[in-house]
Amino acid sequence: MRTKIVLHTVGQILVIEGALLLIPAIVGLIYHEQASVIAFIIAACAAAAAGGMLLLIKPGKSSVYAREGFAITGLSWIFLSLFGCLPFVISRQIPDFVDAFFETVSGFTTTGSSILTDIESLDNAMLFWRSFTHWIGGMGILVFGMIILPLGGKRSMHILRAEAPGPSSSKLVPKMRDTAKILYGIYIAMSLTLLVFLLAGGMPLFDSLINVFGTAGTGGFSNHGASIGYYDNEYFEVVISVFMLLFGVNFSLYFLILLKRAGAAFKNEELHWYLGIVAFAVITIAININSLYGSLHQAVRHSFFAVSSIITTTGFGTMDFNQWPEYSRTILVLLMFVGACAGSTGGGLKVSRVILLLHTAKRSMRRMIHSRSVESIRFDGRIMEEETINTCLVYLTVYCLTTVVSIVLVSLNNLPFEVNVTSVIACINNIGPGLGMVGPAGNFASFSVMSKLVLTFDMLAGRLELFPVLFLFSIKTWRR
Repeated sequence: MRTKIVLHTVGQILVIEGALLLIPAIVGLIYHEQASVIAFIIAACAAAAAGGMLLLIKPGKSSVYAREGFAITGLSWIFLSLFGCLPFVISRQIPDFVDAFFETVSGFTTTGSSILTDIESLDNAMLFWRSFTHWIGGMGILVFGMIILPLGGKRSMHILRAEAPGPSSSKLVPKMRDTAKILYGIYIAMSLTLLVFLLAGGMPLFDSLINVFGTAGTGGFSNHGASIGYYDNEYFEVVISVFMLLFGVNFSLYFLILLKRAGAAFKNEELHWYLGIVAFAVITIAININSLYGSLHQAVRHSFFAVSSIITTTGFGTMDFNQWPEYSRTILVLLMFVGACAGSTGGGLKVSRVILLLHTAKRSMRRMIHSRSVESIRFDGRIMEEETINTCLVYLTVYCLTTVVSIVLVSLNNLPFEVNVTSVIACINNIGPGLGMVGPAGNFASFSVMSKLVLTFDMLAGRLELFPVLFLFSIKTWRR
């Protein structure tokens, strides 16, 4: 392990965060929130100072391999959250450090789970920062760092692989920095387009920005306790539903469209599965809840929004689906596991990984009957390497073990079974709401400190695809 290059890179990321913390300070100045402005300036100075001290460490050789890539990613996200929660603590708007850390990790990881019981009590600057963390974490802070920092060659490739969501990551163009620019260019363009749609519908600018951050990052934080249901506006619901689904699509497909290869993009196997799962869930849930809303139109409206919100792991809400029939609740819980597409801002297992696991199971069953058969697994028209398939199986194993252990630890709170299970599922899949007291109308305030730390770990592990966080606890990772 080249510790110096790891710490030096983390220092660069902290300096970037110091600059980003000044943005909500400006929001505080606009709304004359002096206490919040001071809190953000102090936090910005602290992050910049800590980053500056780490930059004094001369890295020597700049080579970054898999271990360094995992360590840089894991440590960067932890330190981002530690310094990112300081404004809440300094301003005393979330006075407990563990609660503030939970809320900030939930923001950066685009989970959307909250310990707040009265969201509207926060200053506008705090609400802005709380949701802005979604937008920062959605595409990835290290991907952003590649644009402005000298992270080139293999160094950036290993970092991208450690941070990127999905079973595999690849370059869109030969240079990684150019790939990062393309990804963020698409991300910004889609965010601005959504902003225009919301403003055109009459949503206030501040609210529009908050909802853009939550939708683009598929995070779900809102500045209202009732989330999107606060507006009770079908136009806003449809626009946000569509854009949630769009941000849940692999961004490389948008790049293909920009290259005028739309035909290849629309033939993507993962996209077909993704849209098929959404269509099935929307139709069957709408039929199941039709009697609750009196008309099929209203049932489809609420079903479409809930399915879009859950499969993309955004977590916005218009209705409390905790009150829906068991079939609808079961489908939504299953969608929590599936998640969005690889290479998107969404969480979950990812549709591509689910497809690969199904193909692998199908091949294994065939081999039970025809033991000498040799069959390759094809995905999206390409033969998949055995290493990729084995990685998916390892990921599923570690994912299941982490989930089970977390459920056991959280169960020490003596809360209902569905609360224990769905709270862990909601956090490790970066969804936000679960069932019961952690449903769309609830929060995580009642959990013990230990449970909040466990769920915080789950959020970080889920966003970073488990390994960058888990490897930090391995002694072998830190050996030279």
